[in-house]
Amino acid sequence: MNYEELIKRANEAKENAYAPYSNFKVGAAVLTGTGKIYTGCNIENVSFGATNCAERTAIFKAVSDGEKAIKAVAVMSSSGEFTYPCGICRQVIAEFSEDAKIILGNSRGDIKVYSLDEILPCGFTKENSKNFE
Repeated sequence: MNYEELIKRANEAKENAYAPYSNFKVGAAVLTGTGKIYTGCNIENVSFGATNCAERTAIFKAVSDGEKAIKAVAVMSSSGEFTYPCGICRQVIAEFSEDAKIILGNSRGDIKVYSLDEILPCGFTKENSKNFE
């Protein structure tokens, strides 16, 4: 897996962010189980609850195309620092992956890689829930 390519794609996606309220632009790139890459950006709304994060935008694009296995998620932001997925995004990543790599980049070209378990210990999943039937 080419982490640099995913970070590059996330950085490019960041430029499409719609962030007129926070001016905090985020881009994400998702690598699926079939090897396809989907990108997304954050999309804000004056009704803040209607805002969607970059990671979920990319994942939802992938799922809407039939991709239901996430292997990696890369994130870049306009802050220039490492930006971690929020809690909701972590939970959505867990829905479509048990072992996704979370790849973070900063403006200095540094990269950090985490497992999903490292950033979402004891996550709520279908496997550990009581019963969905």
